[in-house]
Amino acid sequence: MADLFEQNRNYVLGDEELNLLGDREKLAQWRHKGVGPAFYKLGRKIIYRGADLNAWADAQRVDPSEGRT
Repeated sequence: MADLFEQNRNYVLGDEELNLLGDREKLAQWRHKGVGPAFYKLGRKIIYRGADLNAWADAQRVDPSEGRT
């Protein structure tokens, strides 16, 4: 799959690109529930690595043709 996010870039809350996944509140819910992409918490700052975002997005891929016989 083509990368949705720049592999070597760090993304912080407020970066427009993160809206592709959901709004700030949705990302906070995922962090609280322990789901969603991997992240770093440095003090109060949340940081997502582009490589982690791409890996998570790729794992969410659904191929409707799989499972057909």
